[in-house]
Amino acid sequence: MDNKKLSVAENSVQETINRDKIIVHTSIVGIITNILLAAFKATIGLISNSIAVILDAVNNLSDVLSSLITIIGAKLANKLPDKKHPLGHGRIEYMSALLVSAIVLYAGITAAIESIKRIIHPQVADYSIISLIIIAVAVIVKIILGKYVKSNGEKVKSTALIASGTDAMFDAILSASVLASAIIYFTTKISLEAYVGIIISVVIIKAGIEMMSDTLGDILGKRADSQTTKKIKQLLTQEPEVRGAYDLIIHNYGPNKNLASVHLELPDIMTVEQVDKLTRKLQTEVYHQTGVILAGVGVYSYNTKNDEAAKVYNTVHETVMAHDWILQIHGFYADTAAKKIRFDVVICFETDANECLKVLYNELKQIYPEYEIAIVPDVDISD
Repeated sequence: MDNKKLSVAENSVQETINRDKIIVHTSIVGIITNILLAAFKATIGLISNSIAVILDAVNNLSDVLSSLITIIGAKLANKLPDKKHPLGHGRIEYMSALLVSAIVLYAGITAAIESIKRIIHPQVADYSIISLIIIAVAVIVKIILGKYVKSNGEKVKSTALIASGTDAMFDAILSASVLASAIIYFTTKISLEAYVGIIISVVIIKAGIEMMSDTLGDILGKRADSQTTKKIKQLLTQEPEVRGAYDLIIHNYGPNKNLASVHLELPDIMTVEQVDKLTRKLQTEVYHQTGVILAGVGVYSYNTKNDEAAKVYNTVHETVMAHDWILQIHGFYADTAAKKIRFDVVICFETDANECLKVLYNELKQIYPEYEIAIVPDVDISD
């Protein structure tokens, strides 16, 4: 293995180690903070007989469980690849994020049930100045913790950490609403406890559903990041031989573990040796610049040997792109001697691909009745 490849491998391993350390350290900070907050809030809630404060304390304990799951998920996700899982265990981290969102959702539902019970069977709360001060401090602490956790989550691209950080920011808002209801009761003796609990539960449930939806998107597979795909295509097409880069598909196997495949449009005069040298160079460049492993490179050849093929291309391109349901045409090649035309088209999701192909085929067959025409439909999979 040459020094350049060795350096890439070493950097990848070091990045994984650093990422793991940040996730664990951030989660431990969250655990300690939430345990302390839960203890303070539970004490205040029990002394003042406040359901809203008690539910807020329970929510902090659920955050502790979320942080523990995040740590376990990060550790399992970093297990080395094995025969059964040759691409590693990175997707476990998405499963841990799904569990975190489920915990948040459960906490919201539980809060709603308890609040409804208090509306049906009301109990009077009794706050003191000290309890109000402690709740106010808890709001500030939660804001700081939320920003810290979410920032680190975005830095290392940890879905679970981002979810925990977002949840902590919601907690700060909810604790502020508890504080507001406490101040209102302290000054006016009007109790809004149970109703604030309902609002808290609705916000928590909404956050849980949104986090679960985002995580399911990662598990099911979602459209690749536009900035990343455009960067990869820009790197590929900066080589003079590459006329276009198409069909870019990025397969995600966990945070920062992306494998991709692409088709390059190259002149029909290149030899296999030249193509091999070019693709290896591009694979190295793409990995260095984006961290994406270009695992598969397919090739489209474009005509360079006669003018007749260029004229055919212009006519076909104009005919095909006249339809607003066609997003792109690529991989075009015309064999004027054998009377064959082949190309790919990207069709928008809103239309029937089979019907679109029939329309294109009939139109082109009228223009070039003597040609054998092959049209391959592609999916609008990346920007």
